[in-house]
Amino acid sequence: MNLDYILPNKWSIIEEGFDKKNVTASESIFSIGNGVMGQRANFEETYTGDTFQGSYIGGIYYPDKTRVGWWKNGYPEYFAKVLNAPNWIGINIAINNIQLDLNQCKVSEFKRELNMKEGVLYRSFQAELSNGNQVKVSSTRFISRELNEIGAIKYSVTALNFSGEIEFNPYLDAGILNEDSNYDEFFWEILQLKEGKQEAFILSKTLKTDFYVSTGMKVEFALNGMPLSLVSEIEKQEKSISYSYKTNINKGETISMVKYGCYIQSMNYPKEELFEFSEKILQKASLIGFNVLLEKQKEAWAKIWETADIVIEGDVKAQQAIRFNIFQLNQTYSGEDSRLNIGPKGFTGEKYGGSTYWDTEAYCIPFYMSTKDKGVAKNLLLYRYNQLDKAIENATKLGFSNGAALFPMVTMNGEECHNEWEITFEEIHRNGAMIYAIYNYVNYTDDYSYIPEFGMEVIIAVARFWHQRANFSSAKNQYVILGVTGPNEYENNVNNNFYTNYLAKWCINYALENIDIVADKYHKDYERIITKTNLSKKELQQWEQVAENMYFPYSKAHDVYLQQDGFLDKHLVLVKDLPKSERPINQKWSWDRILRSPYIKQADVLQGIYFFENHFDEETIKKHFDFYEPFTVHESSLSPCVHSILAAKIHKMDKAYEMYLRTSRLDLDDYNHEVHEGLHITSMAGTWLSNVQGFGGMRNYDGKLSFAPQIPKQWKSYSFKINFRGATLKVYKDQLECKFTNESSTPVEILVHGKKITITSNELVTV
Repeated sequence: MNLDYILPNKWSIIEEGFDKKNVTASESIFSIGNGVMGQRANFEETYTGDTFQGSYIGGIYYPDKTRVGWWKNGYPEYFAKVLNAPNWIGINIAINNIQLDLNQCKVSEFKRELNMKEGVLYRSFQAELSNGNQVKVSSTRFISRELNEIGAIKYSVTALNFSGEIEFNPYLDAGILNEDSNYDEFFWEILQLKEGKQEAFILSKTLKTDFYVSTGMKVEFALNGMPLSLVSEIEKQEKSISYSYKTNINKGETISMVKYGCYIQSMNYPKEELFEFSEKILQKASLIGFNVLLEKQKEAWAKIWETADIVIEGDVKAQQAIRFNIFQLNQTYSGEDSRLNIGPKGFTGEKYGGSTYWDTEAYCIPFYMSTKDKGVAKNLLLYRYNQLDKAIENATKLGFSNGAALFPMVTMNGEECHNEWEITFEEIHRNGAMIYAIYNYVNYTDDYSYIPEFGMEVIIAVARFWHQRANFSSAKNQYVILGVTGPNEYENNVNNNFYTNYLAKWCINYALENIDIVADKYHKDYERIITKTNLSKKELQQWEQVAENMYFPYSKAHDVYLQQDGFLDKHLVLVKDLPKSERPINQKWSWDRILRSPYIKQADVLQGIYFFENHFDEETIKKHFDFYEPFTVHESSLSPCVHSILAAKIHKMDKAYEMYLRTSRLDLDDYNHEVHEGLHITSMAGTWLSNVQGFGGMRNYDGKLSFAPQIPKQWKSYSFKINFRGATLKVYKDQLECKFTNESSTPVEILVHGKKITITSNELVTV
């Protein structure tokens, strides 16, 4: 399905006209959140058509029993799933005893708008019910950034052609099932239902993990803008609680209901006091009032956009796309809580369990590091540091020793919970991304203190893993790493994946380098670390031997590193020569056929080239890009961004722009025909990277910030801002020139196309 119903707009995602087949896709695309909780854009009123109900709370999960045909030693016992939380948005409406249901009535003037500038979801429509009564409905909804445990809805109904009875039925429903349950289990235990004056609460706890959540609601009414007091009837069921408010409405009158909803949970409050804190937060929201909370929401988003925005002139769809990506990244993670992270679907769906992948370290950290303060990115690093013991435990289960750590491919609490063996056991390159993220953070922020305080322990544990995972090949007289899966998951159980081997060598060398620095400059930390890890000089010498003698598969004929041993033995048919009827291959081919093919799901060798671009000259980068990109099917959401960045580097701007559009509008245009399952949140960071590192040419090697700006011919201009070591730098590029503005009091020294430029406080420099 091509989502051509999404209208181009610079600041909003807009849907006009109601089409039932678009409902689940729009529920994903119009999702809202605040980094603590979020929800799909489900209708408030009854909808009996196809829908995917979804509300989610950061950090709350269930260990769903792993479902496999053949159990293997070391297999994770469960697959962690983000839980579909109790639904607080529900507002059923009846007009003269007929339910308002867009699946059952005539709908006109339907419009839905996700205003990204404001962080607000708007919806309006007219409906004619089976009894001929016509109503106009408008809804304004947001997940508050001011009170991050609160969501708010203003739901208004106008009688267009009748006078009669209207019933509002606000409710809480704690009986929502996860769409992705392996065994169709219900993951919650309902403990208590409680009612109050125009408010209600449900206390639930998760099975096995014992997270306690109080879901609350509070409602208020107005008639034509004036407060309205209504008498209610309450109905309690096993898993839900609802109120019925009936009143008469005259033709032309509008009755509005404001509904505040909250999640108060035991990660943040004593479980015995959740009801009490729920009442307090709802009362606080009500005292502030809907309109003031709405204005504060707009102000909070205005502050986010000050630094995060990328402005593109001359291409509305590109402008809409980049803002959509930036908006969703900010809805998913705020950086205030180091216990939280960024799931591939964020708060928009359940696929991938909603857990943390290596995507965070490889793609997301640069975005948060550059558009927010360094503390946000640091919290993402601390998330992994705080789970180091679990990573050591994961490695121990697989037979490693001496404090070696293998960070999980998928996790909620540090334990591995991915249920595919070729990923769990073999996609070990994720370990290297943990260290690359530390390097990236320190290199960009100049906050070296993170390494002696926290990072060094992680670096050592990962170096130990690589040392043990490599083995010496007598035949090659070098160290090899066997039986792995690289980033290209269309290859399993291969030997000597270039990216994995290169990353392993680099991780060991980075460990050796930083051990020396910490020993020289941070004596107390060094002594603590050596004592804690029991690290010896003999072990360091063994690491060094592995790094110095690592094997990399290479083709002299093609003058490129090979993705893995035996890659050239494949039937090397280019992607362009595949019949369109056989694409995407992950939906049309057997897994056996995919594994035997040369086709690449996402950047693999090129992922290594991207990470370590400064290790290769431009001609080498071009050779590898020209060899591997024609075999790449881009059937991972993480694929286009790396190719866009590298294409810009080697001046293939048409290809860079093609890949940019693919990554930026992946969900808006539903390239992979799966947006109904949720958005591709972590790949959205790749869209930002494609702009800033791709077209902007931003790099940071050896503490030197550099730019090599280019511009697609389709654009008039673009601009972006970054935070760099206390300074805010704005970069503007049009078809003729480039401008750099220092919007802070801190002088900034940069390189532009290799030329050194110093930009003083509030100075603009044109290149």
